[in-house]
Amino acid sequence: MICRSLARIPFTLQRSFSLSACQLQFAERLYTKKHEWISVSGSVGTVGISDFAQSELGDVVYAELPEVGLELNKGDSIGVIESVKSASDVYSPVTGKITAINDKIESSPQLINKSTYEEGWLFKVELKNAEELKELMDEAAYKQYRDQEKEEE
Repeated sequence: MICRSLARIPFTLQRSFSLSACQLQFAERLYTKKHEWISVSGSVGTVGISDFAQSELGDVVYAELPEVGLELNKGDSIGVIESVKSASDVYSPVTGKITAINDKIESSPQLINKSTYEEGWLFKVELKNAEELKELMDEAAYKQYRDQEKEEE
């Protein structure tokens, strides 16, 4: 809606305004090589595991999440996802501080399988260094990475 109405704003104003307004509405997911994703709005990122990761794990039966207030560094192991097939550590894609966890996941871990990107998120983190986001992959690069990973198996 807001992006459509931007067409009526003069181009000079539109250029400076449209990116931030549209990005807030459609935050892009970025991915790690360990299959976590992060979607950033302002200085807070929402983190979960990728659809590829949840499908490889199978039916998720348990999720151990970090505590709110935990200070973490990029790459830290901060939780565990267990399925009927295996278990996998969850790593932080960025440096920051945990501001929220998805309480629904602890009681209904199957949400990770059913709604990976909407209801299956794991935690929110206040970013300490937004420059770290540049090291992550966008959707196209992540797909290429997964395809390459499959070929090497």
